[in-house]
Amino acid sequence: MSTTNSLPSPGRWRARFQQHDLAAFQRVADRHWPGADAVLPRLSRGANHGLLWFGAAAGMAALGSSARSRRAALRGIASLAVASAAINTVGKGAVRRERPIVDLVPVMRQLKRQPYTSSFPSGHAASAAAFATGVALESKGWGAVVAPVAAAVAASRVYTGVHYPSDVLAGAALGVGAAFALRGVVPTRGQLPAPGRPPGEAPALPAGQDLVVVVNRESGSATAAAALIRDALPLASTVECAPADLAGCMEKAAQEGKALGVCGGDGTVNMAAAVAATHNVPLAVFPGGTLNHFAYDLGIETVQDTVTALIAGDAVRVDLGRFRPGPQGPDGAHGYFLNAFSLGVYPELVRTRERWSPRIGGWPAGVLAALEALRGSRPLTAELQGKRRPLWLLFVGNGLFRRVGPAPGRRHNLADGLLDVRVVHGGRTPGLRLLAAAVAGPLSRSPAHAAVRRRRVRLAGLTPGTPYAYDGEVAHSGTELLIDKLPEALTVYCPMPV
Repeated sequence: MSTTNSLPSPGRWRARFQQHDLAAFQRVADRHWPGADAVLPRLSRGANHGLLWFGAAAGMAALGSSARSRRAALRGIASLAVASAAINTVGKGAVRRERPIVDLVPVMRQLKRQPYTSSFPSGHAASAAAFATGVALESKGWGAVVAPVAAAVAASRVYTGVHYPSDVLAGAALGVGAAFALRGVVPTRGQLPAPGRPPGEAPALPAGQDLVVVVNRESGSATAAAALIRDALPLASTVECAPADLAGCMEKAAQEGKALGVCGGDGTVNMAAAVAATHNVPLAVFPGGTLNHFAYDLGIETVQDTVTALIAGDAVRVDLGRFRPGPQGPDGAHGYFLNAFSLGVYPELVRTRERWSPRIGGWPAGVLAALEALRGSRPLTAELQGKRRPLWLLFVGNGLFRRVGPAPGRRHNLADGLLDVRVVHGGRTPGLRLLAAAVAGPLSRSPAHAAVRRRRVRLAGLTPGTPYAYDGEVAHSGTELLIDKLPEALTVYCPMPV
């Protein structure tokens, strides 16, 4: 007999596979798991239409204390959506398989409403695996919490008699693949290149010794963050101040300690950065505000991240944006910005985008904000780099802002010595112009909008009292403004990438 004829035919392989699959299903049906009869059927029903995972994502976003939690929730839902689309468009139609005989399963386990679609693959297992994998790719901690629930949902589909084990395994594999496929299109924060980080010199401050932390008591979650700081750094001096007293508290703290700590949002950190640069002391940033863009761009998302850097003495140097005259007018000090300076409709655009982005995503929120910001607005007229023109907005970023997938993203280098300048010119079709700027890439050019990199920007011919924004704060201009940078002027404690 030839070797070819001795091999089992494909039909025999299929028959053996189905036989083993049925045997595994019957072993599960015959086995009683303590407590499972009360839990698994409910868990299986709760996962219908992804409701369990939408609820889990909402809980993570609400209970999580960092942007990582919100990213994990969003990526979990997005991965689930990709897996569901694959199941409904390809998976269920590719293999038509009848459901197991439900009579083999005890009545108390059976679902009240039996599914009627193809048994292969399991959509519940795919959604569970996709959500858990997506969450874990952004946050290992939340992934460890979600994974047992996802495994229980997958197991419940066999335990309740609606799927064979192979259906569940195939669905889970598809879900994991969907999460990784999404990661290939929209990278996770950990996949992105590490930001430019020229090393800075800063003393190690174990337990926070010789560190004075100024907390804006009215900033976001700063009060809760202050309690974490006290627990993690018992030797640090923590001072909670009202917004009106912050400047004085920071000046005193910079003179008393070896480093200045600050807990609050971008506006509070902006004030502390100016004080730290003036007194030449390193800055320790504890994210505790509604917006923490500067901290997040440095990879600081939790209080513990800063604590780790303080204990090790790890620090980096970053650029400090500057504009003259400052908020106090020609006779006052310069103004500074860590993130961005803007004129025109951009301040209103940012407020609208931040309000909608948690609900619909960054890119759609940017488009919506671009349309909303134009209602009742008129372009300002100014002389930009020696040429007078109408402008809908002028955005000047401290370093180049890149994209993460389809949404505006972080800065990879906070010490590049350059300004990211974005302009939307005035014209007859402002809606289309601003919409094009919102949709276009970060270095696009057109007659309507442009994005370039400069070392300084000069503005003249402004109407006195023109509002401008810097790091979330609003002030009013004179007739001229000069915007430039102080390269590597600030030393900030920052955990080193591992």
